[in-house]
Amino acid sequence: MVIIKLSKRQDEILQIVKKNGPITGKDIAEKLSLTRAALRPDLAILTMSGNLDARPRVGYFFNESYETKQQAKRFIHQKVADYKAHPIVVGKSASVYDAIVQLFLEDVGTLYAVDTNGHLAGVVSRKDLLRASLGNQNLSELPVSVIMTRMPNIITINPDETLLEAAKKMIHNHIDSLPVVKEVAEQKSTYLLVGRITKTTITRAYLEIMENKST
Repeated sequence: MVIIKLSKRQDEILQIVKKNGPITGKDIAEKLSLTRAALRPDLAILTMSGNLDARPRVGYFFNESYETKQQAKRFIHQKVADYKAHPIVVGKSASVYDAIVQLFLEDVGTLYAVDTNGHLAGVVSRKDLLRASLGNQNLSELPVSVIMTRMPNIITINPDETLLEAAKKMIHNHIDSLPVVKEVAEQKSTYLLVGRITKTTITRAYLEIMENKST
């Protein structure tokens, strides 16, 4: 999926048609102080690429659906690294009680359990904590490491993957967030936790791009 790079003149034509369409080729040429012959190749490119539509005796008009598709394509290729949020972590040796307190203080659905080196050790969901609290155990003495999900059952994503890949992983695995990790050199299956991506993050990124607010 290639996004066509427009020339300065082609971009000017799009803006004119956006503002004044439907508009004839003659009127566009007049606004740009060009002859219709000089303008014809640009109009042909913009029409064939889908940016513009043309109707006999009506003129050129802007193709809104094409712009939407192009914005969606830009979203597809955005990197996780550009949108990841700070991870909400808990020590794997911390108590389940402390984890519950942190979950509600941070207002998140998932905590990432880490070891003393900041390496990802496990994932603790709201459901995990609720299940543990329904038992008759002393939550202040029960460590997070007992109830957390461990590798290789943790679905992760790296910073160079795309938001589309993140969305697919969350949908396919029925989860609401992903830990963003970097593999530690020379330590297989050991990951440094560097961020998190959630469904809310992806939704916000999509809206920003569709509204042309992304940088």
